[in-house]
Amino acid sequence: MSGNKIIKVICCYLLIICAVSCGQEAGKRIVILATTDLHGTIFPYDYIEDKPLKASLSNISTLVSDVRKKYNTILLDNGDNLQGQPAVYYYNYIDTLSRHINSMVMNYMGYDAGTVGNHDIEAGHAVYDRLRNEYNFPLLAANAVNIKDGEPYFKPYIILEKYGLKIAVFGLITPSVPEWLPPVLYSGMEFRDMIETAKKWMPQILERKPDIVVGLFHSGTGMSENRPGEFGKDYENSSGAVAYYVPGFNIVIAGHDHNELCSEIINVNGDTVLILDAGSRGEKVARADIEIKGITGKKRIKISGSLIDVSNYNPDKNFIDEFSEKEKKIKEFVKEVIGESSASFSSREAFFGPSAFVDLIHKIQLEITGADVSFAAPLSFDVKIDKGPLTVGDMFKLYRYENMLYTMELKGYEIVKYLEYSYAEWLNTMKSPDDHLLNFRTDKDGKIYMSGGKAYLKYPSYNFDSAAGIEYVVDVSKPAGKRIKIISMQNGKSFYDNNTYLVAVNSYRGSGGGGHLTEGVSLNSVEIAERLKYSTVRDLRYYIMEYIRDKKMIHPESFDSWKIIPEQWVERARKKDYKLLFGEQ
Repeated sequence: MSGNKIIKVICCYLLIICAVSCGQEAGKRIVILATTDLHGTIFPYDYIEDKPLKASLSNISTLVSDVRKKYNTILLDNGDNLQGQPAVYYYNYIDTLSRHINSMVMNYMGYDAGTVGNHDIEAGHAVYDRLRNEYNFPLLAANAVNIKDGEPYFKPYIILEKYGLKIAVFGLITPSVPEWLPPVLYSGMEFRDMIETAKKWMPQILERKPDIVVGLFHSGTGMSENRPGEFGKDYENSSGAVAYYVPGFNIVIAGHDHNELCSEIINVNGDTVLILDAGSRGEKVARADIEIKGITGKKRIKISGSLIDVSNYNPDKNFIDEFSEKEKKIKEFVKEVIGESSASFSSREAFFGPSAFVDLIHKIQLEITGADVSFAAPLSFDVKIDKGPLTVGDMFKLYRYENMLYTMELKGYEIVKYLEYSYAEWLNTMKSPDDHLLNFRTDKDGKIYMSGGKAYLKYPSYNFDSAAGIEYVVDVSKPAGKRIKIISMQNGKSFYDNNTYLVAVNSYRGSGGGGHLTEGVSLNSVEIAERLKYSTVRDLRYYIMEYIRDKKMIHPESFDSWKIIPEQWVERARKKDYKLLFGEQ
């Protein structure tokens, strides 16, 4: 064989080796996309505020289609779909015979698995059991346990064998559900600790020899600047703690807390775990890229994460066309006129004293229950309901959540403690007229945290309960816990610390939500349950709508049954705090 021929043979041989080697080394990419806390934002329109949205499930449908054209894709959802917009309310409670809008759109998009959220449980058995049967994918939640047999009520996990990989998806829900919801909504279930549940199931999952283990947890990360020592302190938000303390997870997708996060941590075994949290209402989608390369039969896997801005994607025209008739029904429902208002009223005033906005809720709660005292908060931060016709959509502004209405018993001194707790979160302690009235969020230097030209409150405003049925003052010159002085009942009768009073309160608060009854009044869960005397069958918004239909005309006005003192200090602080909070006067 000539020298040239030998060289040619060697070159061909090397090319073959290279081709085989490159074929083994050449990788592929699998992309996991995850939505979370959509809260009914199916279509690119806010039916409550009557304005377009830049992000919705219809936009996400475009995003998913684009990614699927390039990569093998797995699509997951992390819960809290069944509350927030009239679209889901309509199919939860009004049209209960048709297929639910959520199952239609999520099946259309081809979801592979989903975890149950606390606001999905809030819809009640009839709704989430119906959807569990309608979805083409499993609902997960290993720690939502059937009391009768100790087994998960929903599936604990699923093994997805797709694109040459075995991907385990393990679901958990925040165990704090009983702190917010009445037991009737989750009858037959109990909610167990997330870390202990994950430790129980991980060996079984690993026996299946998955290539990737994904935690799909409807619970916030509970992470404080990514410090492992902070994990485990927040029972409600334990996703970060599970990722850290339970080895085996490659990816943990969090939710519930409406925060955005893309980060990596090192768990107790020294392994890297990618943690993703995509916020809420479809504004972001969590993305995990799994790159696989194989050499001599062994897989090498690299994982990276990102959050995708959904506003960069237009609504999916095919999606919109497919569900146009369903959207038409929702629009008709929202625009239905149920009565009329003689004046405009806004939630803004509710932060600075008595307001027509909250006192309308108080009035209806007292009339429905016949209670002595009503507790209520502005559940919408910044909304206005105009004078004139009142629609169903306006009722979602007035009362944002699907709470039932409770009637409970509290002693007079417990009512004081309840209010002390509420106003401690709500109002600052003023030492001079130059101080702030509201309790603002501050940065590490103690200065008011500003973003977009506006300040933010330190605590959620839906926890700022005022009372009706009593006359009282709140003295902000005094320290928190020593501010409330109840003068009398609103009808002029005396108020006694040791008398027992019937109190109207929503089911979130009446189950311990916000801490008013637990931390404020110091009642445990058993004592809270013993105080409950009556619960409505339907959600409070339903009764508000029926009230307005019956009255036909409402006249929003404040009871002016309480005030904040010293009044000159308060008025001065109000002007600057209003501008800080809302950016205008």
